[in-house]
Amino acid sequence: MGWAERLAQERRSRLAAERLLEQKKRNLTVVQQELDRHARSVTDRILAQCEAASSARSEAETIRERHSRTLAELERAHAAAITAERRLWNSIETIRDGFAVFDPDHRLLGANRAWLRAFRGYPEVRRGISFGRLLEVCALNRLLELGEESPAEWVARMAARWQARRIAPEVIRFRDGPWVKLIDRRTRTGDMVSLALDITQTVEFEERLRKERSRAEAASRAKSAFLANMSHEIRTPMNGIVGMAELLCGTDLTEEQRLYAETIRSSGEALLQIINDVLDYSRIEANRLALHPEPFDLERCIHEVVMLMQPGARERGLAMLIDYDLFLPTRFVGDPGRIRQVLSNLLGNSVKFTRAGHVLVRVTGVAAEEGRQQLHIAIEDTGIGIAAEQLDNVFGAFNQVDSAANRRFEGTGLGLAITRQLIALMNGEVWVESEEGRGSCFGFRLTLPVAEEMSDPPRRPEGLRHALVVDDRLVNRAVLERQLTALGLEVTLCRSGREALEALAGGCPADLLITDHEMPDMDGLALAETLRERDWPGPILLLTANPASVRVADAAALSLTVLQEPALRRDLMRRLAELAPPPEPPEPAPEAPSAPNGQRTMRVLSAEDNRTNQLVLAKMVKDLDIDLAFADNGRIAVAMYESFRPDLIFMDISMPEMDGREATKAIRALEAQTGRHVPIVALTAHAMEGDAEGVLAAGMDDYLTKPLRRAAITGAILAHVPDGAHAPDGAGAAAPGAA
Repeated sequence: MGWAERLAQERRSRLAAERLLEQKKRNLTVVQQELDRHARSVTDRILAQCEAASSARSEAETIRERHSRTLAELERAHAAAITAERRLWNSIETIRDGFAVFDPDHRLLGANRAWLRAFRGYPEVRRGISFGRLLEVCALNRLLELGEESPAEWVARMAARWQARRIAPEVIRFRDGPWVKLIDRRTRTGDMVSLALDITQTVEFEERLRKERSRAEAASRAKSAFLANMSHEIRTPMNGIVGMAELLCGTDLTEEQRLYAETIRSSGEALLQIINDVLDYSRIEANRLALHPEPFDLERCIHEVVMLMQPGARERGLAMLIDYDLFLPTRFVGDPGRIRQVLSNLLGNSVKFTRAGHVLVRVTGVAAEEGRQQLHIAIEDTGIGIAAEQLDNVFGAFNQVDSAANRRFEGTGLGLAITRQLIALMNGEVWVESEEGRGSCFGFRLTLPVAEEMSDPPRRPEGLRHALVVDDRLVNRAVLERQLTALGLEVTLCRSGREALEALAGGCPADLLITDHEMPDMDGLALAETLRERDWPGPILLLTANPASVRVADAAALSLTVLQEPALRRDLMRRLAELAPPPEPPEPAPEAPSAPNGQRTMRVLSAEDNRTNQLVLAKMVKDLDIDLAFADNGRIAVAMYESFRPDLIFMDISMPEMDGREATKAIRALEAQTGRHVPIVALTAHAMEGDAEGVLAAGMDDYLTKPLRRAAITGAILAHVPDGAHAPDGAGAAAPGAA
């Protein structure tokens, strides 16, 4: 082979080697790239593992720190719990009451020393003892007073008590004296907490209270008996004093003698009022005062009390006024006696403390629930008034506005206290408004059932349109204006007679004149006389507090009508209707039937042991045509019932040998054999609550309290005139069956 071939071959070999070398380089580059990628991947994994290991180490460190803190907190909490439990039990140990805790299986978990003290000497009573075994220890060892229960019965009852859903408290008594009240409560986890309260002092205190109450009730009964006895002992001579004084005032006396007799009578009445106040206050204080509701006329009740106060007020020149709402009913259901007592107390108080001006009773009302009316009754006066610092005390017992040693006004100081308690007993309220030197206003509010159908509002009398009212007192004019305006009348007000004359001369179209009697300068009669001289034709209504001071001849000559003030609404309406033209002729009054010939005299028997009272009764009925006989005691009265055959018996309650109750029962027993019934009316000095029920239960028909009143005695006799006897007052025979 030549050099050229060798060179060509060598060149080919070199080229092949170079190509192979290039190929190897390329392969090496690829391998190197793979190695680089693998190295990077390994590096990334190593870095990631390093980071994960670092994070794991950090998290492990955090967990170790948190675990350490948790362990420390648990140790502190455990220590705090142990401290709290120790403090709790230390606190429980300091209380004198027993405290114990039982688990859901009713085994004792723990108790304080006060609870365990009751079981000293019984070592088995400790932690772990069951409740059932504890009951057996108490019952079998007679630690408790079990009463009439046997130990087995007591254990069964107490075990059943723990099973109840609501465990009632239980009071037990240990034989060594203490009283314990057990209060057991079940917790949500089923544990039972038992508290044993030592109530020994409470029980002993309640026992002392019971003994004190028994002594107080005995003292109250003794006081009531004393008051009843004193009431009788005082009223018996008072009957003679007041009765004789009343009879003496009805005889011919000189002015000086009449003054003495009136003084005796008024002093006796005042003393009787004091006795009534003391008795009422005692009954209220003892909660023995009862109400006796019945239908009554409130307006008439107020009018009667006002008229009772009228004489004393007239002496001072006081005007007594009533302003009763025209649209308010008059009949209600209540206790008229107690309401009259309240009105008497308040009106009497106003009259006593008023020297000039007026006393006004104002009655308004609003409808309450169905069939009931809320009444507002106020008594206004122009008296001395009450200082602001004394207003809170005026309704207290024995309190008086003027309490100085030389006080000008007398009284017990009980009237307003009794009034407040009476109103409270009627579920009402009382109040007072006053300013010293400018008068007072006492009022009370009651809600009472209405005892009548609501009538139509009053209407204006036909023929009357315009009224001229003449009165020098502003309050009188205001009351009349309100009443007349409510009737639909036009009203012109004048303060004097001369002002009224000027009004009529100026063209006032009045067709009715209403004038007060007593006025300065020109009184009502002088005004009426002047008008008649001037030929004024209208009707004239003269209002006067003292009708006796107006002569009948003067009224007839002046063609005027006299009406006593304050007047009832129905009286005012009737008079206005009578004055309205044209007048209707009055119907002739029926003649009273004359007594048939041959009617006998009524026989009345009085059983009375007191000679003075016999004399008083005899004098009171001396003008009556009756056959009156007296029995000195109940035994004689029973005997005279059969011999005298009375038509009516007045029976005293307290008499020797046989009292009024026994005599009445004996008479009723005799009547049971004959079928005849004789009315028996009790005459007694007793005035305590329940006395009326007692005498009526004994068989009596009626009840009168001493001191006796002529009107009451006469009324009782006239109410019981038997068939066949003529009326004792000459009015004719009684209606058949009156007895």
